[in-house]
Amino acid sequence: MFSFKTAWLLVALCAAGTGVAQAQAYPNKPIRILVGYAPGGSADAGARPLAKALEPLLGQPIIIDYKPGNAGGVAMDLIAKAPADGYTLYFFDSGPLTVAPHMGKLTYDVNKSFSMLGHVCGSGSMLVVHPGTPFKSVNEVVTTSKREPDKWSYGTSGVAGPHHLSGEYFKSVTGAVLLHVPYKGGGPAMADLMGGQVPMLFSSLGPVVSAAKAGKVRPLAVTSLKRSNAFPDVPTFDELGFKGFESVAWYGLIGPAGLPPEVVTRLTRALTKVGEDKGVMDQINATGCDAEILTPDQTLDKIRADSLKWSKVIKDANIKPE
Repeated sequence: MFSFKTAWLLVALCAAGTGVAQAQAYPNKPIRILVGYAPGGSADAGARPLAKALEPLLGQPIIIDYKPGNAGGVAMDLIAKAPADGYTLYFFDSGPLTVAPHMGKLTYDVNKSFSMLGHVCGSGSMLVVHPGTPFKSVNEVVTTSKREPDKWSYGTSGVAGPHHLSGEYFKSVTGAVLLHVPYKGGGPAMADLMGGQVPMLFSSLGPVVSAAKAGKVRPLAVTSLKRSNAFPDVPTFDELGFKGFESVAWYGLIGPAGLPPEVVTRLTRALTKVGEDKGVMDQINATGCDAEILTPDQTLDKIRADSLKWSKVIKDANIKPE
């Protein structure tokens, strides 16, 4: 016999079934991944193969949406305010989470505004010199700059960027005496290095590839703990005796705070699958960003460690925002 009790039970079961169906339905429309820099840069180069690999795993198109400005801060603000439904994500670089908090007020809360999904790839800086300089090794840069403290400088893509931090970290560890020359981007900095207007750069790896092959620059060392896949013959600072020396700018995937657990699970599992695909990892490696998928917890640990390191470097070098 049908009763009100039976009716309520049916309603409850239907509601539960609807909730399961909704959870299983994610994603059921295209996903947007923000990139905090203009097309053609290193962030774009890493985001594209990742998005292409995620599409078949998630079963939906993924749209790259460029939101340049404030060294990734514009996109950071947008993702912090995005709906927590999993349809707007951010292929972020580490600076807004590990460097920007020590440079001034933020429009987002590093600890509360985001749902971490995982680390994707990282790229150290490279110390590269003009072939006309006397420098054949890192030790020669250190000893010569100490002996001639008013003569030598190094260029970077800008104040408080990852390469500036690499340079100041290098100076603090080695005692090298070098004047920082900031440029409005890596392209102008590399052009001046090749033209001999600046003797050395701390640079991202991508722009060095063709310049080094043409013999227009001389790579000396990379700031990652492992040799770069793009430059297997160039040693690390750690190998050269500067033990534990590491300065890496890296990229990962985040969403806004409050993503439903089932959405986080779906996305993190997809990232894990990407990490198991050698072809995709090789594509990311080819951009100069060494691919390594890390869990959300591992990524948060990395943020905390980097934040402590860069806080000290910024304070000791008295780095101020432009």
